[in-house]
Amino acid sequence: MAGLFVRTLISKSAMSKSPMSIPRVSMFHPRVLIPVAAASTFLGLAVFIVSGRSFAFDTSLLLLFREANDTSIPIGPAWLREAMRDVTALGSFVGLGMMTITASLTLWLCRYRHLAVGLAVSVVLATLVSTLLKIGVGRARPDIVEQVALTFTASFPSGHAFLSSVTLLSIAGFVGLASRREDIARLCVVLAWVMIVLIGISRIYLGVHWPSDVIAGWCLGVAWSSTVVAWLGRRMASADPIDVETTAPKPLS
Repeated sequence: MAGLFVRTLISKSAMSKSPMSIPRVSMFHPRVLIPVAAASTFLGLAVFIVSGRSFAFDTSLLLLFREANDTSIPIGPAWLREAMRDVTALGSFVGLGMMTITASLTLWLCRYRHLAVGLAVSVVLATLVSTLLKIGVGRARPDIVEQVALTFTASFPSGHAFLSSVTLLSIAGFVGLASRREDIARLCVVLAWVMIVLIGISRIYLGVHWPSDVIAGWCLGVAWSSTVVAWLGRRMASADPIDVETTAPKPLS
């Protein structure tokens, strides 16, 4: 259903809009400054963590989500804890994998095959990088609160924060490119960020990540997805012109 909606959105937009222009941007443009700043922030956090130091705000923010008289209990009613588990599942390998497959197949069916392959390859490579970073940094999970979810890897960076940023922002960017409409691109980015922020907060709420892990994951994800969409996506989109007769949804008989 989601794939059909995206395909219809792309097809209708392609019939009514001319191809999106690809303007040149200076090195001081936000499209350049934001990923550079995000990558620099990630590197700064990584160096700080590898040196064996810690952030005071990590502890204070973790405890902010816990009952004052019993730090083993997250704040809020029981349904909120269940909701946070559901939200965090969206950023799992299974959740993000299903989103990637659905989006890639949709782009492929709409004849944006470079975008489809680029999305899949980007997410797979990001997953490998996330694993290597966790092994390389080897930061321990939080031990000052009881964890309310199972974990199997090291803490830095947050894989949920990093991979959800890569996956959702890349999907949003590619759908915007394929639709040829700035308003659709902005809407997709806003929706992506809502999910990304909720997933990141859920990791802190459940006690499985330090806040700096999540911030680092977000920063690396922004740098990664911005690079993929801005420098690869726009060029791949120009190599995949839409054939309206082929991609337009057929009426039900």
